[in-house]
Amino acid sequence: MLDNFLTGTATLFGDPFTVGIFIFGVIGGMLFGAIPGVSMLTLAAILLPFTADLSPSQGVMLFAVIYCTGTYGGAITAILFNIPGAPENAPTAFDGYPMTQKGMAGKAVGAAVLCSAVGGVASAIVMMSATEPLAQWAIMNIGPPEIFALVFFGLAVASSVGGRTIWKGWLSVLLGLLIATIGQDPVGGINRFNFGFSDLAAGIAFVPAILGFFAVSEIFVQAEKKVSGNYSAPKFSVDFPTFFELWAHKIAVIRSILVGFFCGILPGIGATLAAFMGYGEAVRWSKNKSDFGKGKLEGVISSETANNAATGAAMIPLLALGLPGGALTAMMVAVFQMHDLEPGPLVFYNSPDLIWIVFAGMFYANLSILFIGLLETKTILYLLKIPFQFLAPMILMLASIGAYISRGLVLDVIVMFAAGVIGFLLRRSGYSIPGIVLGLILGKIGEQNFAQGMQMVHYDLGTYFSRPICTILIIAGVLTLVKSLHSAFFAKHVES
Repeated sequence: MLDNFLTGTATLFGDPFTVGIFIFGVIGGMLFGAIPGVSMLTLAAILLPFTADLSPSQGVMLFAVIYCTGTYGGAITAILFNIPGAPENAPTAFDGYPMTQKGMAGKAVGAAVLCSAVGGVASAIVMMSATEPLAQWAIMNIGPPEIFALVFFGLAVASSVGGRTIWKGWLSVLLGLLIATIGQDPVGGINRFNFGFSDLAAGIAFVPAILGFFAVSEIFVQAEKKVSGNYSAPKFSVDFPTFFELWAHKIAVIRSILVGFFCGILPGIGATLAAFMGYGEAVRWSKNKSDFGKGKLEGVISSETANNAATGAAMIPLLALGLPGGALTAMMVAVFQMHDLEPGPLVFYNSPDLIWIVFAGMFYANLSILFIGLLETKTILYLLKIPFQFLAPMILMLASIGAYISRGLVLDVIVMFAAGVIGFLLRRSGYSIPGIVLGLILGKIGEQNFAQGMQMVHYDLGTYFSRPICTILIIAGVLTLVKSLHSAFFAKHVES
């Protein structure tokens, strides 16, 4: 493996044009990842036709690099302005933005930079050493029933984050699940709750909803404080976390790497579920669960480690079996096909040079997050000095463009502002915005996989739950729910 990696490194940095492509991918991924609504997928879609003029190794490497740095890029705006650059950065905002409000923006961003690099590098190393056997294990043992069980467990674990009470946290998740049902039924293709709007047949898009619940609602909250005289500007801070602060969370980092890698190798799931699961596991294992959602460093560390750990893992089913692990890796299949190649086991024998330049590119792209990310951070942090009356219109304009550009529908802009108003009212009442987003994103994934799983077992629930991994996750989720209910009743009994 080491010899192959060194050969890939020499190929990557031995040609000035290939180096230029690598640098473009690193910077482009970070920038597009940090712009709400645009994301790395937009950049990849723009670049897809141009990869026909590149060599196969250069084209695939470019997309792999964009995937790594784009996953990190959205963390910056999530932390500073409560605007996740992509769904996989949404859990980062749960604690990252409260840290900014407390004057700890530098620590939050510094932790995101370092943990993104650590998670990505660890994932790249495992990817290089175990791509083929891990992919074969995942395909043989993980199917729609297991993915549904994983989603159920994730919802059960992280349901109470951000709510004033456990009950309001759960109601928030249920509202998110209800919103996720808008659109076509995944089995029969029947329209549900679209109120006669054909544009809603595909459901509520993630990007406008996330921008509304996070960015727009936050603008309304801060505007209300400004009018009432209670507004206080976010404190400017460039104090990055110390080595000892990060070392104290070493268990969370290791746990999130494992969670992120496991979610990444599941075809069609990718970094979004990894981020929510990494955050959920941090909550589950914490002794102070109520601190999450209020500015806890461990929340940022867990989310950003997990979503970047999923990037290398998502390449495993693509390269080993030809199955894309997410939207961007699906585009990479098109890059292969444009050069008359098919991803899969034969690539390792027919094009080993391509495989190892991609592996080397992802390894160094994750390392570059550490250096370029810190330089970028020191510049972006100065945005916190902009007065609210100038910053708010800029954020609303940027959010509106981001909501519209993803699908080109005015309806998405309307959805964004409607979500903003609903989010503002629910936040005043103590409900959980993270819970709503959790239900919305994981609800669609869970419903689709439940339907596919039931079709696999011919609608026999006994067969469905006889699968060991599925059964273990379902039981763990139920026990988590029972524990939450017990805690809620016990707390109420103590108060009385």
